[in-house]
Amino acid sequence: MSTRLSIICIWFCFITLLVLGIMMVASTGLCAPVGVDEDPASFLYKQSSFALLGLTGALVVSCIDYHILRRIIKPLWIGLTILLICCFLPVIGMNINGENRWINLGFMSFQPSELAKSVLMICLAHWYTTHREMAGTFWRGFVAPGMIFGIPLLLILVEKDMGTAAALAMSGFCVMYVAGVRGWVLALCILLGAMVLFDQATGSANRLERIYAWFDPEKYSREAGRQQWIAMLALARGGITGVGLGDGLEKFGNLPFAHTDFIFAEVGEEWGLVGTAGVLILFTLLTLSGILLALQTSDTFGRLLATGLVCTIFWPAMLNMMVVTSMLPNSGLPLPFISYGGTNLVFTILAIGLLTSIQRHTPTKREPYWPARRLQQNSKS
Repeated sequence: MSTRLSIICIWFCFITLLVLGIMMVASTGLCAPVGVDEDPASFLYKQSSFALLGLTGALVVSCIDYHILRRIIKPLWIGLTILLICCFLPVIGMNINGENRWINLGFMSFQPSELAKSVLMICLAHWYTTHREMAGTFWRGFVAPGMIFGIPLLLILVEKDMGTAAALAMSGFCVMYVAGVRGWVLALCILLGAMVLFDQATGSANRLERIYAWFDPEKYSREAGRQQWIAMLALARGGITGVGLGDGLEKFGNLPFAHTDFIFAEVGEEWGLVGTAGVLILFTLLTLSGILLALQTSDTFGRLLATGLVCTIFWPAMLNMMVVTSMLPNSGLPLPFISYGGTNLVFTILAIGLLTSIQRHTPTKREPYWPARRLQQNSKS
């Protein structure tokens, strides 16, 4: 598959998911709780506006040479860190449901962890491009980039946004692997990350109860396991072909956050197995096309950045669907392109624009890049 065909496939999958997402926000948003003077259709209006904003930004970004990002790498990292710290400041920071994920801009709320996905992938890609021959070493290949990546990641984890932190960590590991970091180093890193997540999960009574509910959703169906239990009922009610768009019942006050974190359950109820399988296939095709694009990119920075951007879409999508189907404990992670949420939607669409810029401003490699082959060549030399 050529890079041109890869980017066409990426855009096809992305637009299809975006259209489905707007339809589902229209269906579920009308049933979501709103203010006294607020229009029930406001979720649809806002989501459509953010989609247009993201599409406009993606088209602009696709026309700009992505190499320019390397010139502003330090301001990007410093600005991101400051924004993440602002989440904890009084007045500016917003605490919702015990989580400090948002910044109050007055006219809207902003979630810096969504910006962190692209910025941290840019930082990692820049580091390993600059120190490409040192990727297999411990200090310059792991410790130094680990600090650059780990400080913002730690702030996101302290914000109690474990879902985003886990998805971002896995995306970072993928970039490190493609860059040529040793397997034993990554294995150690994954082990340490799992220990940190376990400590965070068991250190909070609320999170611990979610884990108990994950093991026995029916027992906790009226408490911590309510969302996942009702989500499974919605999926079961949808059957093979679903009950029809707009005809779902669980969204009427039964399923909390049906328009955001648990919108995949409503996809299953209204579109059935056909709809949920279709969403899974679209994300899979988008990811495979992105990986093929990265493998055929001759520029190291572009290859690593494309890998990271694709992973920041793939991992949140997989984790969200696994939570909704009770394969993982509830973590509060939106489904890319489909869940309601302005910050997530805009920055995820901008990632598509960056992928397009990589395809347009980088020549194709004659021989696809394979990390394992690169490691063998380095060991021989």
